[in-house]
Amino acid sequence: MHLTIQQLRLFESVVRNRSFTRAAEEMHLTQPAVSIQVKRLEEQAGIPLLEQVGKRIFATPAGQAVFATATDVLLRLKELDQRIDAFKGRIEGPLQLAVVTTGKYFMPHLLGQFLQLHPGVEPHLKFTNRARVMERLLNNEDDFVVMGQVPQDERLVSQPFLENILGFVAPPAHPLAGSTGLKLKEVLRERFITREPGSGTRGVVDSIIEKKNLSVTPYMELGSSEAIKQAVLAGIGVAVLSLHSIRLEVATGKLAVLDVEDFPVTRRWFAVHLKGKHLSLVAQSFLDFILEEGHKIFHAEDSPCRSRDKAK
Repeated sequence: MHLTIQQLRLFESVVRNRSFTRAAEEMHLTQPAVSIQVKRLEEQAGIPLLEQVGKRIFATPAGQAVFATATDVLLRLKELDQRIDAFKGRIEGPLQLAVVTTGKYFMPHLLGQFLQLHPGVEPHLKFTNRARVMERLLNNEDDFVVMGQVPQDERLVSQPFLENILGFVAPPAHPLAGSTGLKLKEVLRERFITREPGSGTRGVVDSIIEKKNLSVTPYMELGSSEAIKQAVLAGIGVAVLSLHSIRLEVATGKLAVLDVEDFPVTRRWFAVHLKGKHLSLVAQSFLDFILEEGHKIFHAEDSPCRSRDKAK
C-alpha cells in the first residue's frame, strides 16, 4: 500500500470521531475531501475499512488494523518533530489544549502572553464541557487539559496553577445585595440559577448544599457560565459563578458578590495529562509559564482573591 501521511491523519480522525463531518471540522477540510481520501485508502487496501451503523462510522476488523498503525505512525512523527525542536532549542510548533468552558475567562489571556514571547507557537484551543475534556484526556488527544475537578485516577498527573474562587452573585439592586452574614438556606430561597448536572461548578455547590442538609430546586439550569451571568445581569435570579468571570461586571457595579456563609469557595484550576506522557518542548514551556503566571495572579492587585476581600 502506498499510503500518504494525510490519508493516515484523515482515517485516524474519522475512526476516532466516528464521523466524517467531525473529522472534516477537526482537519479544517470539507466532508467530500475527507471522504475521497478515505475512499482512495480503501481502494489501495482492496477491502472495506469502514462501515456505517446508523449515523455513526465504525472501523471494520481490517480498518482497526489500519487505525492502530495510523495512530502509531502519527505518534512517532509527532515525537520526531518534538525531538527536532528540542535539538534546535526553539519553542515553536503546535500546542494542543482542551479547557473546560469556564476557563475561557483566563486561558486566552495566559495564552496571549505566551504567544508574545514565542510567536512561532501554533495554538489549538478547545473549550468544551467537563465530560468531553475528560474524554479527550483519556484518549490522549491533547498536550494537556485544564479543569477544575480532577478525578481520583492513578493514570493522571495534575498540577494546580490558578485559584478558582466561586461566589454567590446578584444584581446590585437585589434585596440581598449589601447584606452581611447571609445564611445559605436564606439565599437558596431566591430564584437560583445553576449549571447543568455534571458540570464542575454544579458539583461543588451541590456538595456544599448536601453537607448543610439543605436542598434546592433550581429556578433555571443553563449550559454555560456566560449564559448564567447574562441571566443574573437581567435580574432573573442569583447564581454561583467563578469570580474570574465577573471581574468587569463587579468593577463597573453591574453585579454584586453576596456575603454568604461558606462562600466564596476557593478551588483550583489544574493542568492535567496522562502519567508517563512526554510533553513537547512547546507544551512543557507553556505549562511552566502558566504555573509561574498563576502564582503572580494570586498576588495581583486586581485578582479574584482581592475582589473577594473587597466584596466582603
